[in-house]
Amino acid sequence: MNPLPPLLAQYPVLVLDGALATELERRGCDLRNPLWSAKMLIEAPDLIRQVHWDYFEAGADCATTASYQASVTGFMRRGLSALEAIELIRRSVRLAMEARDAFWREPTHRIGRPRPLIVASVGPYGAFLADGSEYRGDYDLSETELMDFHRPRMAALIEAGADLLACETIPCFSEARALARLLAEFPNATAWISFSARDEAHLSHGERLAECVAWLNDQSQIAAVGVNCTAPRYLPALIAAARAVTDKPIVVYPNSGEIYDPARRGWSGVSDAEAFAAEARRWHASGARLIGGCCRTTPDHIRTIAAWARSLPRT
Repeated sequence: MNPLPPLLAQYPVLVLDGALATELERRGCDLRNPLWSAKMLIEAPDLIRQVHWDYFEAGADCATTASYQASVTGFMRRGLSALEAIELIRRSVRLAMEARDAFWREPTHRIGRPRPLIVASVGPYGAFLADGSEYRGDYDLSETELMDFHRPRMAALIEAGADLLACETIPCFSEARALARLLAEFPNATAWISFSARDEAHLSHGERLAECVAWLNDQSQIAAVGVNCTAPRYLPALIAAARAVTDKPIVVYPNSGEIYDPARRGWSGVSDAEAFAAEARRWHASGARLIGGCCRTTPDHIRTIAAWARSLPRT
């Protein structure tokens, strides 16, 4: 069941959460590992739960699980069994649920907002490779092979009770098609598909965003489409391109505006939460309905977005 239509019928904007991995790093976690944030499912589950809580407290209407770089193959390479890997993937959903349920028990937390969704992250195949190809999409796999890779994780996340899947930072059209085809094996599940983009019009791999979104518009289990992990300056044009070819809700959650240097594995530049929220208002005016942040955004970024979003008149 698609949980978005009844929420979007009441609220003009659904506020997504912000970064998980870079927020964990900011709190002292060492993520220099092929598992990235999924490593903390083993080493620091309580901290993951706390980050989810902090985003709810900041005003997020969803928690995105710590499963972006979690995969059965990736965990098995670390020496775990397939059953242990599946259990860790399910744990990512449970941690978010525990944080949501604890937060929602307080009556004052329920005023003027929906009960937050648990959105299970499905990162691209390139994230498992941990070689930067998640921002290129140049891995040489067929759609069937991509489906085979994603199937165990998708099944585990759905079985764990996630409300919605976030197939995110998808760099190429072939992987989006594979995910949409795989979703048909789980007829009661829905997902948004969010691409990474290299400019105002193209996915990281080079396909035109409008062509990909037009194809996804006919896929009934795709609840929303959009862009994430992309420079904020590209978003107005990308939103316009998507809106021209779809009637599905548009989801956007760009990076903070800082720039990542893969050579030194560090970020440069500054990000201001108030300026980010001002940009979010532009994205909403352009047509986005689900708005949050990706890398280097924090609860402060989400708090400023939520303060504005809660001020909008409800329908």
